[in-house]
Amino acid sequence: MITKNLICAVLLFAVTPAFAGEVFHEEFERLDAWEPLTFPKVEQHSQYRIEEKDGASVLRAESEASASGLVSKATIDVYEYPELSWRWKVANIYTNTDVLSKEGDDYPIRIYVLFEYDPDRASLRQRIQYRAARLLYGEYPPHSTLNYVWASAEDAPKVYPNPFTDRARMIPLRRGTAQVGEWVEESVHILEDYRRVFGEEPPRQARIAIMNDSDNTGEASVSWVDWIRTPRPKRICSPILFAVPLHAPSMLRSHFDKCDPAQGGLDDSFSKALRRGSLDLASR
Repeated sequence: MITKNLICAVLLFAVTPAFAGEVFHEEFERLDAWEPLTFPKVEQHSQYRIEEKDGASVLRAESEASASGLVSKATIDVYEYPELSWRWKVANIYTNTDVLSKEGDDYPIRIYVLFEYDPDRASLRQRIQYRAARLLYGEYPPHSTLNYVWASAEDAPKVYPNPFTDRARMIPLRRGTAQVGEWVEESVHILEDYRRVFGEEPPRQARIAIMNDSDNTGEASVSWVDWIRTPRPKRICSPILFAVPLHAPSMLRSHFDKCDPAQGGLDDSFSKALRRGSLDLASR
């Protein structure tokens, strides 16, 4: 007979394996991980280069009646790495602030997420359209995009469709002249934003892009990006039932030290008892 002096059955919480680091971590010491993003009908391109500013290596983005961007060569799995953060700064904004019109579709800086087209999820009509686009441009266009922008308009809506395509949503994180000339850190949750603005699940793979554009307004601006990161997912605790020796409270403490109670929803008194090694749920 197994007695309580030897074994206690414990409702313990297993730790979901943490990923080995940030899957996307750009400090802008060079641009090897990026490639140009251009548009067929726009001849004048924006300029991007690495420079030292405020004691750090940063990306400088400059446009003058121009438009082009940088897009990451690597993709990220937005279901495994749904959070995105960065630090940016603008020197000026534009006088044309009609963000809902094509003439006003310019931003001194935007960080956006380009979701890759997935043929397995596409309808027959979509497959035909994307095949035609691939023949014309040499690659599939994005399935959809989230544009996190620094809007020139003080009254820009919280979210709105891009005036050129309904497969892009604009999300202003900064508006108007407030904080112009200052470094500002941003943090977004890609999955939550996509579900909120598109009302559906996003494709799994996506790439990060950066752009400073002024081709529609005919104006000019300078901006900077210090870094872009996808933070490592937190360890999440999920319940399982198994047995541990009563004489091994250190095992319990070690296990729970790796958990994130806020994510796993642990009861405080329960987790404290486990950490003390004093919880006994089996009498025989």
